[in-house]
Amino acid sequence: MPSNLMNSLSIFGTSSDAGKSTLSFAITYLLHHRGIKVTPFKAQNVSNNSQVTDIGGEIAIPQHFTSESIGLKTTPFINPILLKSGGKKKSHIILNGKSISNTDVWSYYRDINKLKPVVKKAFKKLLKEYECIVAEGAGSPVELNLMDKDLSNIYIADKFNTKIILVADIQRGGVFASIYGVYNLLPKKLRKNIIGVIINKFQGDMQLFDNGVKIIENKFGIKVLGVVPFKPFNLGFEDSASLMGYTQDTTKAIIKVGVIKLPHISNFTDFEPLVVDKEIELSFISSPLEASSCDMLILPGSKLVIEDLAWLRQRGFEKILQDKSKTIVAICGGYEMMFERLIDDNHIESNQTLTKGFARFKGDVVFKKEKIVQKGTYRVFRCIVDGYEIHNGVTKKRCKQKENLYGTFIHGLFDNDEFRYRLFFNINKNYKGYNFKKYKEKAIKKFASHIDKHIDMDLIEKRLND
Repeated sequence: MPSNLMNSLSIFGTSSDAGKSTLSFAITYLLHHRGIKVTPFKAQNVSNNSQVTDIGGEIAIPQHFTSESIGLKTTPFINPILLKSGGKKKSHIILNGKSISNTDVWSYYRDINKLKPVVKKAFKKLLKEYECIVAEGAGSPVELNLMDKDLSNIYIADKFNTKIILVADIQRGGVFASIYGVYNLLPKKLRKNIIGVIINKFQGDMQLFDNGVKIIENKFGIKVLGVVPFKPFNLGFEDSASLMGYTQDTTKAIIKVGVIKLPHISNFTDFEPLVVDKEIELSFISSPLEASSCDMLILPGSKLVIEDLAWLRQRGFEKILQDKSKTIVAICGGYEMMFERLIDDNHIESNQTLTKGFARFKGDVVFKKEKIVQKGTYRVFRCIVDGYEIHNGVTKKRCKQKENLYGTFIHGLFDNDEFRYRLFFNINKNYKGYNFKKYKEKAIKKFASHIDKHIDMDLIEKRLND
């Protein structure tokens, strides 16, 4: 059992989307490879992108991704609170991996003190097993009107006296103001625990910021731990905003794939193997005109299936989704939409009891109160696939194929090289395919090495041992 003489670490962003998730991942990975028993953690995530842990229950992608990258068994304790957007200012609360209830923003913040023990218990449990916890923050840590309700930043850093690293996104502009403002608005106790700041997503001549480093260190009194050049990392997406920032080399692409960007799209890490596939040009589309130029369409998962089904009809997608010559892969919520009827007597997802689907598959989908949350090895479309399920809708089969339509509840389908090859070879006989697992391992090591090269990990480790 760890002695816990080492401090834990909080990663605060000086703004939203500063790169906290990727830097939290990289620092956790690098500490692990320095021989430290470390785990990722985030008290509260807001995301429709989740995964099933090794012991059951769902958590947000970044903590699951980081744990897997260093060979840890995943548990709900690394993300004890997950909020999924339910539309109209509503959120679905998941505590320690289990669905609890729907709530509005006001009620959530009103009851925030009831959630603090959940976070505290999870963190303390991890402290018994690990030397260091890398706790990712959320948004800005100095929203002054909400600081007493901030679980991911202020509560963790104050309660457990964590060391703190600030992350500033230089691409946004105003980097000096954001660093100075966050530092000086933090409580004095937390300011004393700041190890330094990482300047993230730098583009251009690094020497141009040499004077910037001097200003931050000499005028602000904050150590600059590194200036990190921008490097795409198309893995471990937390939310749709980060997903839309993916970069892709399409110079060798031979197949065009369109993912229909549903208003409540979920589990979009399903498409990571396609983002990095040099033979695939992946686009997120919002109109039937865009869909008509694609060789294949993906109807993805949805947090609100009934609402997104109505959106598809309003947008005019029904005709192209009925086209039997078009290759379509429908996943989870998208799969449910392809049946004749969607029945929601318990009003799990909607006030509508009965909704007509696109009727490409015969039968009904019935929404059950008890959500199916599980992972395993499945036989899907004549391939053995490691995947997971998160859904309330139930029908007779986990997957169905009819002509060029593939439908399944199983997430992680495109991670499977055999399935991907069969599917795309059928569309274009020149498709060669690639090994996604090997790509992922190589990309993780390469990105972590990039971060290691540009930040002072020796100083970080030293301060964690203070």
